[in-house]
Amino acid sequence: MNWESGEGLLGIDDPAEWDAAYERGERRLGTAVIGLAFNCSLEEASPRIVRAMKLPDAAERGFAYTAAGVAARRHGELTPELYASLRAAGPGRRSIAVNAVDDVLDHVPFNRLPLWLKGWMVVSTVRNRLEVWRMNAGETVGWVRRALRRRRS
Repeated sequence: MNWESGEGLLGIDDPAEWDAAYERGERRLGTAVIGLAFNCSLEEASPRIVRAMKLPDAAERGFAYTAAGVAARRHGELTPELYASLRAAGPGRRSIAVNAVDDVLDHVPFNRLPLWLKGWMVVSTVRNRLEVWRMNAGETVGWVRRALRRRRS
């Protein structure tokens, strides 16, 4: 693995190696934590993902949230600490965690989601449905006009 170029970091499978790189202040910790999410157990990867979510570099923080999504896809669940970090980042559309939250909603069974995320799922489903209706409003108005014209003739 090359910490300077990032080559091979997605293959990292030793949490101790990530910890040592964190202590040294290496640059590509977010990239490496995605590798941990792929290659380690959730219990091993979770505390490192949470730490990477607090990195000063915004791009590397973004990769940490990607790692949370990978963990949800791979394990079908997250740890309470990861759920807390996602909640702190906010699940909204402009949040750094939006894709991770979407992965959690897609890959974690509804009955295993925390209550706040169940609520967000309902809110986002309603919001998405309203947006689809708004986008189709022009087409709907056209259908209504045609139907009224047919009825009048």
